[in-house]
Amino acid sequence: MASLLNPYISFAGDAREAMEFYRQVFGGELNLSTFGELGGMEGADADKVMHAHLETERGFTLMASDTPPGTEHQPGTNVAISLSGDDAAELRGYWDKLSDGGTVTVPLEKQMWGDEFGACVDRFGISWMVNIAGT
Repeated sequence: MASLLNPYISFAGDAREAMEFYRQVFGGELNLSTFGELGGMEGADADKVMHAHLETERGFTLMASDTPPGTEHQPGTNVAISLSGDDAAELRGYWDKLSDGGTVTVPLEKQMWGDEFGACVDRFGISWMVNIAGT
């Protein structure tokens, strides 16, 4: 799989509704996973969206999630740019450059869903997420 760059939006509990709306607007296939499915969470937050991925026939990709429990949702700063794929060396190289001089918010390391993931804010204030599949 080639590396992909796309927007990633954080919602305050209505990610499912928003992504279903975007599917109606753009068409395509929508895949949703909840905190309960991927994180083993129970209770009211278990049905919130941990990851949504909309891919359209036109080649558009949009990803989103509900803000994780215990994390503040901040409108205006709720969009990040996501880099994802399976070329670990390429994606780690991007990570190293993007995080240099910035702030690492989630270290690039193996996550509960089996991929390597990290998040940072670059030195210009732009939020980035890097996901390396199957590492």
